[in-house]
Amino acid sequence: MGKNEQAYACEAFSMNWLSTVGPNLTAFERDFSERIGQPAVCLASGTAGIHLGLQLLGVGPGDEVFCSTLTFAASANPILYLGATPVFIDSDCATWNMDPAVLERAMRERAAAGKLPAAVVVVDLYGQCADLEPILEICNRYGVPVLEDAAEALGATYKGRSAGTFGHISVFSFNGNKIITTAGGGMLVSPDAAVVEKARFLATQARDPGVAYEHSQVGYNYRMSNVLAGIGRGQLEVLEERVNQRRGVFAKYEQAFAGVAGLEPMPEASFGRSSRWLSCVLVEPQQFGCDRAELMAFLDAAGIESRPVWKPMHLQALYTGAPVYGGEVAADLFHRGICLPSSSSLTDDEVNYVAEKVLAAPRNIGREVLTHA
Repeated sequence: MGKNEQAYACEAFSMNWLSTVGPNLTAFERDFSERIGQPAVCLASGTAGIHLGLQLLGVGPGDEVFCSTLTFAASANPILYLGATPVFIDSDCATWNMDPAVLERAMRERAAAGKLPAAVVVVDLYGQCADLEPILEICNRYGVPVLEDAAEALGATYKGRSAGTFGHISVFSFNGNKIITTAGGGMLVSPDAAVVEKARFLATQARDPGVAYEHSQVGYNYRMSNVLAGIGRGQLEVLEERVNQRRGVFAKYEQAFAGVAGLEPMPEASFGRSSRWLSCVLVEPQQFGCDRAELMAFLDAAGIESRPVWKPMHLQALYTGAPVYGGEVAADLFHRGICLPSSSSLTDDEVNYVAEKVLAAPRNIGREVLTHA
């Protein structure tokens, strides 16, 4: 937390504005909109934003929606909420995000079959934007709208422009582990103010205008509370500091692993700035001396929490049988990728400790194997 989050939240208590309306919500939406440059509406989660966004783009039963396969399940699950079918698109090695060449092939084949997708969900992974220019060109050429899932990328840029400003609709997350947090929450933005207002309407149970509780369409309880919006106001004030802290953590790992065979930090694409939401590294077992799973077990024994890179959606039991274009790159990134501790609050000593244990893993694992033998 920064300096003002508690004050804004306490203000909500003192004014008795605890529900899904109030001054903090108005101010958070205003401040976020000014920073991003597009109208914005606060929601209960990023997942809610993707659900509403796809619905507003016209996705419905029987449709197909293209989606990055290397992502968290929340990028894809709302496609199922709407009765549509996800079609997963592989990653490229340069960004770990949706590969424009694979998207082009998928779009061409679907067009030839008379089955263009209703939308494309492109994910900005681990704080880095996808290569959005060619992706948007392909989608525009085929007349397919884009939802940019920037849940992990607030504070990142693409060619000097903020992540989450490239889709017909874009969505951010403020979950507890994100670069700034409201404990739980999200934001939907769009260059079209009417779309944002429609999202606001649907997120408040689609209550028709007037004093009576009239409803002419299905709505959702998807609004953020005024209390949590107060936390968001304070967090937004320190966003740039948080980005710099995350980038600093990554830089320390990168320096520690420089020249070490078999350790490859996630690349930063030349077209923009990654927020480095998480510090991710690829492990090549033959060169490094142990595989990703062995490294994770060694770190755990040293009191260090780590995680694998996201398991691609096309490998998930939930999506067995879903169409996929490519998938080999995303699968390789999953099998070799590890997310190291990345918190903005990590001290230099803590980052150094993690790095030292990573570098010590191969020889210690090797000694253990010899002892057991």
